[in-house]
Amino acid sequence: MNKVCAIFGGSRGIGKAVAQLMAQKGYRLAIIARNLDVAKAAAGELGGNHLALSCDVSKEHDVQNTFEEMEKHLGQINFLVNAAGVNRDSLLVRTKTEDMISQLHTNLLGSMLTCKAALRTMIQQQRGSIVNVGSIVGLKGNSGQTVYSASKGGLVGFSRALAKEVARKKIRVNVVAPGCPRRMEFCFIQDSFIQI
Repeated sequence: MNKVCAIFGGSRGIGKAVAQLMAQKGYRLAIIARNLDVAKAAAGELGGNHLALSCDVSKEHDVQNTFEEMEKHLGQINFLVNAAGVNRDSLLVRTKTEDMISQLHTNLLGSMLTCKAALRTMIQQQRGSIVNVGSIVGLKGNSGQTVYSASKGGLVGFSRALAKEVARKKIRVNVVAPGCPRRMEFCFIQDSFIQI
């Protein structure tokens, strides 16, 4: 089986850490970020022949074009990691509508769009793994993070439902919900995780 992984949000934070681990395990990677220069820098740090792409996950056309480029240069995608996200902390009464929309479009709709694009190939292959990066606040909530909590909570529900839809096709869908960065707590939702 080809070991090809697309990591949206792979240029920094958790996505970058996942990319480093996957590269060490011999995966061919596509590092995707909004900023192409940042994606190229992250891919370059990994060594090897990894692909760097720019994509706004909230735009379906961008996502489709990105998957076409990945398949053209790397082959079929077996693994998808959705780590792209934005956070604009604010009390709800002070939150601008455009900030609400931005968070929902990137954190929730973006993962839906990338999963939809990845599944076309995964269903044909009858295998694949998807990991969506959520947050503990999507499960517990947090003052000043109502919209972010909603977007990550929605991601949990979406991932659970999608896991049931594609289980018969031997495709796994999971969510990791990181907690406090100082303790790096993780909550694995579902019963399996991407196997590397």
